[in-house]
Amino acid sequence: MAHDILPDDPDLPLLHTRNYEVKSFLKDENTVLIRGAVMDRKPGGLYVPDDDEPLVMHHMIVDLTVAYPQMEIIDAAVMFEAHPHTTCTNIVDHYQKLIGLNIARGFTHRIRELFGGPRACTHTTALIQAMAPVAVQTIWSMQAVRAKMTGTSFSESVTPEERKRSLAMNLNTCHVWAEDGPNMSLISAGNELPPPLQIVRRYRELGLDASGWSETMRPKG
Repeated sequence: MAHDILPDDPDLPLLHTRNYEVKSFLKDENTVLIRGAVMDRKPGGLYVPDDDEPLVMHHMIVDLTVAYPQMEIIDAAVMFEAHPHTTCTNIVDHYQKLIGLNIARGFTHRIRELFGGPRACTHTTALIQAMAPVAVQTIWSMQAVRAKMTGTSFSESVTPEERKRSLAMNLNTCHVWAEDGPNMSLISAGNELPPPLQIVRRYRELGLDASGWSETMRPKG
């Protein structure tokens, strides 16, 4: 089901639309495909008079195969589906330098070093930077899948090493995960974090109690 993430358009002339979409797919127990796309569109009639069809100016797709728990890119593919100049695609092979990079702290800086400015395509590079957080968010999804496969609870499926690594990756990334913030205070006191608000809200809508959410991650039957 599609979800619009912007409110309704204001009563103003539309000038430009940029869309990002990133998804992750489980390839095997320790490998994930991160697929992302960016698209820029001009509204119909803006560049071509009397034409109602929107004009796609940029459409780039990036596939990153990431090995976990190392968070290392082991394969990469870049595709240019729409581009304004014939020479735009000359840079595609340069993105093979993504292979071997670690998606962790310092990744954004390394991407700017390798692919920033005249060294690559600004739209593709911006897409890759948007894909990195999805690789991190995928860790939690993989743990949920593992819990269902092994018959353990969500919390039991996470090894001490994985828990330590996850905490290190989240530490000081935002105000909630500040070292003196609320999440770290709970964890330091030996407590588990409560379920995400979205899960609590959905459980309530279904007439269920989310307090035992971790246990519900076990497979049924």
